[in-house]
Amino acid sequence: MKAANAILSSYGTTVFEVMSRLAIEHGSINLGQGFPDDNGPDDVRGIAEQALEAGPNQYPPMMGIPELRQAVAAHNARFYGLDVDWQREVLVTSGATEALAACLFGLIEPGDEVVLIEPLYDCYLPIVRRAGGVPKLVRVEPPDWRLSRAALEDAFTERTKLLLLNSPMNPAAKVFDRDELAMLAALLDAHDAYAVCDEVYEHLVFDGRGHVPLMTLPGMRDRCVRIGSAGKTFSLTGWKVGYVTAAPDLLQPIAKCHQFLVFTTPPNLQKAVAFGLAKDDAYFEGFTADMQAKRDRFGAGLAEIGFDVLDCQGTYFITADFRPLGFNGDDEDFCRHITTEAKVTAVPMSAFYQADPPRHFARFAFCKQPAVLDDALGRLARHFDR
Repeated sequence: MKAANAILSSYGTTVFEVMSRLAIEHGSINLGQGFPDDNGPDDVRGIAEQALEAGPNQYPPMMGIPELRQAVAAHNARFYGLDVDWQREVLVTSGATEALAACLFGLIEPGDEVVLIEPLYDCYLPIVRRAGGVPKLVRVEPPDWRLSRAALEDAFTERTKLLLLNSPMNPAAKVFDRDELAMLAALLDAHDAYAVCDEVYEHLVFDGRGHVPLMTLPGMRDRCVRIGSAGKTFSLTGWKVGYVTAAPDLLQPIAKCHQFLVFTTPPNLQKAVAFGLAKDDAYFEGFTADMQAKRDRFGAGLAEIGFDVLDCQGTYFITADFRPLGFNGDDEDFCRHITTEAKVTAVPMSAFYQADPPRHFARFAFCKQPAVLDDALGRLARHFDR
């Protein structure tokens, strides 16, 4: 029989699926995969229920219902001072991963170079390669996740089409600061390139830092595509509602691709997300504060056990160096060990790099109920007798 697509068929099962299956098999607390264990805001879910019953439940507009597109534009203005034309510059997608696919398929021509910063969220490379793009990888590494100007300058060439930027960054929990963003903006401008900005954790930035979209920097308004996620902002990851903001000339090919990927997104969920984006400041401030408290609780517990806990500036994730525990093995060995023996699951940081990865860091998701986090810490403490 003829072979399937060589690019996609070459990828194995994701590390999240592997570790999640192992967690189920061993009755482990799964802190490997990044999804909350609550049910999202009651009022947002209530709007979805009402809209489902009231209808219509037929195809909504391909670009998204007007209420949600208007809410996305208003959200951009409210939090970032961006003046967005909801009719020409906003697209609703079936989650941020579909948004990424539409952006990359819509903007990349075969042979175009794409700059990516490792460690990478797992869908980036398969989509870039399937679109015909040539990945150019730049690394940030634990413990300080420093972005090298020299490495970036080497990665950009006359063939660079775009930068794929994830900030706040999964899995490193790094938030790119203004100096780093300015460095990226200068390179984009110098090489006449675009940026696709995965900003799904925009409301999970800690310690008063605040999220700065690359789009807000001088000269970047027409070079950037900004992706947001209702799943992350409202802890409703199963809904798969995302949104794209971009200048009309960039959004047009992205929307054409979206049209042929999924066409549209459930209308009742769109109505509920529109309601959610208009919630008052207390919701967004409380959401950030609650997740920061979980970070602090879990990070302090890991440190007490003996882990060397790295700085977590945003997202759901905290990275820890397990070498102080005296474990004899690499990060894959460690994550399998604690899953089977301590009944707590993490994922190995090496899975997010392509070559010569760091091998002594584990990533934990702390977006769980405090009792679950405490149970996980107790299991780890008993196992390591700390």
